[in-house]
Amino acid sequence: MATQPLVEWETGLCDCFEEVSTCCYGFWCFPCLACTVSGRFGENYCLPLCDICVPAIFAACAIPLFAPPAGLSMRVAMRNRYGIKGSICKDIAVACFCGCCSWCQMHRELKHRKKTPTVVNVQNTTVFATQPAPVMMMQPQGFVTQQGFVTQQGVRPYSYLIRKIRK
Repeated sequence: MATQPLVEWETGLCDCFEEVSTCCYGFWCFPCLACTVSGRFGENYCLPLCDICVPAIFAACAIPLFAPPAGLSMRVAMRNRYGIKGSICKDIAVACFCGCCSWCQMHRELKHRKKTPTVVNVQNTTVFATQPAPVMMMQPQGFVTQQGFVTQQGVRPYSYLIRKIRK
């Protein structure tokens, strides 16, 4: 099974000006942004709430916990799914010291990955200027018409009708 080459994140960790709306969303309502990222990635929307509850529980038991579990696991899962360069050590450092920026980066990555390209199929079709096939009408036998008129059998020419009206 051939492996694809690893790629970089679409935006850097601190590239807030690449998409200001994401960073404002993360700054003003960080838990909502984290839950949105989790849901868009296909995980439970409430998964990031573990980052809020678990450290408090561990602190109450006097167990130090530095790495937020949901933020770290989401970052590692996203790197693995999309083939993004990095290591678990870098992911731990980013999740511990730049948690909000990490969630914003993941949000930007998902927005970029969810964009579907517009595919345009062009087919070369040759169009010919076509005209209807020429129709030849034969003059019925025994019926004389004026030059330039074509009549059907049993139908008198226009000039004949005009002469009849004048008489």
